[in-house]
Amino acid sequence: VQLQASGGGLVQAGGSLKLSCTASGRTFSSYAMGWFRQAPGKEREFVAAISRNSNNIEYADSVKSRFAISRDNAKNMVSLQMTSLKPEDTAVYYCAAKRSGVSANYWYTLGRQYDYWGKGTQVTVSS
Repeated sequence: VQLQASGGGLVQAGGSLKLSCTASGRTFSSYAMGWFRQAPGKEREFVAAISRNSNNIEYADSVKSRFAISRDNAKNMVSLQMTSLKPEDTAVYYCAAKRSGVSANYWYTLGRQYDYWGKGTQVTVSS
């Protein structure tokens, strides 16, 4: 599957952005999805994950209550709504897909668990 992330940009602190990730192919519903980010000079970190059937969602503590992940299997899309953005949210954001045939309820928080990655979209939050 090929992933294309979009929606990044420059926003002031306290503002909002919505990232979208579109997947190619007709088996999007077979994949658990996740968002990760990498700031300059830092390691990639987990942001949010969602199971195939959207029943299970998890967030990093740093974004909990500010970010919301969702997916639309009919549109082959996963989104990340980001609100109350902070300068420390500045990073390149990546969507990732993990083929999850075992159960539609599984979700994954480790980057090494994912099979496919998009190219990333830059989010810059100014203070």
